[in-house]
Parts: sequence; structure tokens; C-alpha cells
Amino acid sequence: MTNNILNKITRNPDICHGKPTVRGLCYPVDMLLDLMASGMSNQEILDDFEDLQMDNLLACLRYAAIVTHTKTTHKIAL
Repeated sequence: MTNNILNKITRNPDICHGKPTVRGLCYPVDMLLDLMASGMSNQEILDDFEDLQMDNLLACLRYAAIVTHTKTTHKIAL
């Protein structure tokens, strides 16, 4: 299921400046993650954006989980 769900996240230089979006639509992954983090329920988001589906929101979360995995860390001077 993980690979199939990630197929819903696309990148196209002509859509949203090449940012990761849902299904090639103008719904950037980071915007949807911001809405979820703000406290909006999945149903509220789906009600506001009727062409999205629950799998699209789950794909955003999975994408974020993969992007934030780190193998090593490096100390940088501040």
C-alpha cells in the first residue's frame, strides 16, 4: 500500500513551481500538512476541497514521514 499511496504525490515544474502536490492538482503537500497541523479535521479539509480523497491526505502524511527520516546528523555552527 505504501508505494501505491505515494503515487498520489507528484511533481511537475509547471504546477506550483515544482512543489510536491496531490495528483498533479494545485494542492501542495505542505499546504495540506499545514491544514492538518492547524487542527482541521480530515473531514473539514475534504469538505473544503471536494476533489480530494482521504487517500490523498494519507499520502501527504506518508510523504512527510519519508522526507523527515534522517540517517545521520551533523552539528553546524550557529
